[in-house]
Amino acid sequence: MTDPADVTGAVARTLVTLRTERGWSLDQLAVRSGVSKGVLVALEQGRSNPNLATLARLADAFGVPVTRLVEISDEPAVRVAGPGSARVLWRGPAGGTGTIVASTDPPWAAELWRWQLRPGEAFGGYPHGPATRELVWVEQGTVTLTVAGEQREVGPGESARFPGGLPHGYANNGTAPVQMTMVVVIPPAAS
Repeated sequence: MTDPADVTGAVARTLVTLRTERGWSLDQLAVRSGVSKGVLVALEQGRSNPNLATLARLADAFGVPVTRLVEISDEPAVRVAGPGSARVLWRGPAGGTGTIVASTDPPWAAELWRWQLRPGEAFGGYPHGPATRELVWVEQGTVTLTVAGEQREVGPGESARFPGGLPHGYANNGTAPVQMTMVVVIPPAAS
């Protein structure tokens, strides 16, 4: 498992690099991401470890997958990733996890996630950028997917796709664990 200090340092380096490449000030990034300037300063100085919602907001602002923000080192053009490169970025109160397994590079980056939700756990609610798309495939259990206030039950072997730019969330309202795979497709950042 990756040392949290390595991830904090990677986020700091990557934020500075991406912001500089785009010529954005901290104020501009704060407006584009909805993350306060104070939090951005702490992140860029490596003094803060961001939560998943903050990482998602920053990734959306830059038009990159969340994994780009937490990359520890440079990788070659062809990347083979093993279990050690997966990063748990969400932990539920009952032991569930949200693990980012891999991603592709921008533009139109895609993230591959593995989620385990224990009974009573939920995550989400935050909309991604306007053209983002999500696709989820439930392997075990039944997840309650809420998109823009509309709830749908998605059971074993079923998949659901929807615009990720809408407010959305996932919940395990059942008595059995939920295991699902998610793909998030991220559009290029607006200039």
